[in-house]
Amino acid sequence: MPRWIRVSSLFPHRTNAMARTNSNARIRTIQPLTDTPRRSAILKKLRGRPTVKGSVIALIVLMVLVFSAPYFAPQNPYDLTKLDLLDGRLPPFSESMSGMVYWLGTDDQGRDMLSAILYGLRISLVVGLSAVALSTAIGSMAGLIAAYIGGFVDALIMRIVDFVLGFPTILVALVLLAMMGRGVDKVILALVLVQWAHYARIMRSRALQERRKEYVEAAANLGFPSWRIMVFHLLPNCIAPVMVFATIQIATAIALEATLSFLGVGVPITEPSLGLLISNGFQYLLSGDYWISMFPGIALLVLILSINIVGDRLREALDPRR
Repeated sequence: MPRWIRVSSLFPHRTNAMARTNSNARIRTIQPLTDTPRRSAILKKLRGRPTVKGSVIALIVLMVLVFSAPYFAPQNPYDLTKLDLLDGRLPPFSESMSGMVYWLGTDDQGRDMLSAILYGLRISLVVGLSAVALSTAIGSMAGLIAAYIGGFVDALIMRIVDFVLGFPTILVALVLLAMMGRGVDKVILALVLVQWAHYARIMRSRALQERRKEYVEAAANLGFPSWRIMVFHLLPNCIAPVMVFATIQIATAIALEATLSFLGVGVPITEPSLGLLISNGFQYLLSGDYWISMFPGIALLVLILSINIVGDRLREALDPRR
C-alpha cells in the first residue's frame, strides 16, 4: 500500500466542486456599467418629472422676484445718488454705516449685489423675451411667405437667410453694437437681426409640408385670399415647432446678451445686466472678492438651465413621434 494517497481519489466529489468553484472565480466577469443599479437610479432621477417641476418652480420664482424687484429690493442699484464708494467690495452679510445689511456683499461701486442681481435679471429677461418675440414674428412670416408663394420669392428669401446664417452670431452682434452704440433697445435689435433667420428656415420647412394638404387646397378653391390662408390656416398648424425652438432660444438670447455685456458692448454701465455684473467682478477674482462675479453667475446659470429644461420637455410633449 503506498504511503501517499491522492486526495482526489478519496474525495472525488469535493475535488470536482473545488475545481468548478475556482473555474467560476476565474471566468467571472464584472457587471457592465450600463446595468448597474446606481446608474439606473441616476438615469431615473434625471428623466423624472420632478426635474421639470423644479425647473418650472425656479423659473416662476425668478420671474416673480425680477418683475417685483423695485418693491422689496434693498437698494435701487441704478440710482447713483444712493451708492456709497466707502461700501465698495464688502463681503456677504456685511453691514454698512447706515445699518443696511448686504446679504450678498457689494461690488466696487458700493452697489448691493442682491439688488443688482434682481434688477440685472429683469434686464436679461426683457432682452431675451423681446428679442425672441420679434425674431419669431419676423422669421415666421418670412418663412410662411417663402413656402406659400414659392418661386422667385422663395429663392430670394432663402438666399438672404443663408447669407445671415453664414456669419457667426456673436461676431455680427459685436459689429452691429459697435456701430449703433450701447443700449437695451440696440441689444434687442442686434439679437433680432442675427436670430430671425433660424425661425424663417424652421417655418418654411414646416409650411412646405402643410401646403400640400387638402385643407389648404379647399381654402384656395373657396376663394379665400392668400393672406387669410397663411394666417388662419397654415400658421396655426406650423407654429408648434417654432414655439418650441423659441422657448429654447430665450436662454440663448439671454446668454448672448450676457456675453455682449461682458465684452463691454451691451447695456450701459449705469444699468448693468448679469453679464456686466460678472464682468465688473472678473478683475477682482484673484484678489479674493469672489462674490462680485460668483452670485450673478449662479443667477444666470439657474435662469438659463430652467428655461432649457422647460423648453426640452415642451419639445418632448409636442413631438408627434412620441
